[in-house]
Amino acid sequence: MLGHTGALMAGAMLRPVLASAAGPAPKAPEFSLFTKHLVGLPYNQLAETVAELGFKGIEAPVRKGGHVEPARVEEDLPKLVEAFKKCGVSITLMTSDINEVNDADRSEKVLRTARTLGIPRYRMKWYPYSGKKSLWGELDEIRPRLKELVVLSKQVGILPCYQNHSGPKNIGAAIWDMATLMKDYRPDELSWNFDFFHAMVEGGLSWPNHLALARDHISMVYFKSFTWKGRVPEGCPLSEGTVGKDAVVLLRKSNYSGPVCLHVEYLKDKVTDPGALKVAVEATRKDFATLKEWWS
Repeated sequence: MLGHTGALMAGAMLRPVLASAAGPAPKAPEFSLFTKHLVGLPYNQLAETVAELGFKGIEAPVRKGGHVEPARVEEDLPKLVEAFKKCGVSITLMTSDINEVNDADRSEKVLRTARTLGIPRYRMKWYPYSGKKSLWGELDEIRPRLKELVVLSKQVGILPCYQNHSGPKNIGAAIWDMATLMKDYRPDELSWNFDFFHAMVEGGLSWPNHLALARDHISMVYFKSFTWKGRVPEGCPLSEGTVGKDAVVLLRKSNYSGPVCLHVEYLKDKVTDPGALKVAVEATRKDFATLKEWWS
């Protein structure tokens, strides 16, 4: 009886899967590349490299140590945008040092310059826990700073996005804390860049709950992978780590159809080192093929 019942249950579970497989293939998402591992290349070479790899969009680091320094955003960001435009690539997201409105980070100038150039969204800098008061107290302290930034972003017409990043000092690592603050805003006012690497590091077996908690505010998802080295996660090629196709399956079940960004962050050398560009290109090509296969 148990064997017969199990077979019936398995058949019932498989029928919708087989039915969906017989239908038209789902539309491929908009793929972008986080170009952190290519920082240091001249803009024209950078754009040509990304276009040759087959990407139509990028997440561009516009922060200290990035493609564009905040101090030179008016001069250099237009040059970066133009170099990519010539190659048919757009900047779909700007990575920033901004998590509040202040003069030190040139937050308003950076956001207005980016939006003028057609960049639709930016990734915020993480909020840290100081450890000087309760977690609830720290979240309450952040709330007015976040509100001021959201108000400015709405005025500018650019969407602020927050990445979940693992670690006890990062607000949003466990999702619930930043989600508590996000409840005050619509998804078109404040959103998540949901990172499966960090969700699985923090969530272990419960990472699908993290995805479910963030889902209604997700505007972009990140794919990169890792293996455990003792108690420390170590980045690795996408096909060799913990992050897998099950993440894509859950996204599809949730009807997610937004942009997908590939991160290649396990390379050790700077791209300007001898031979490093070739290694970076091949690693990116391999990871991109894996990601497209998961979505095919």
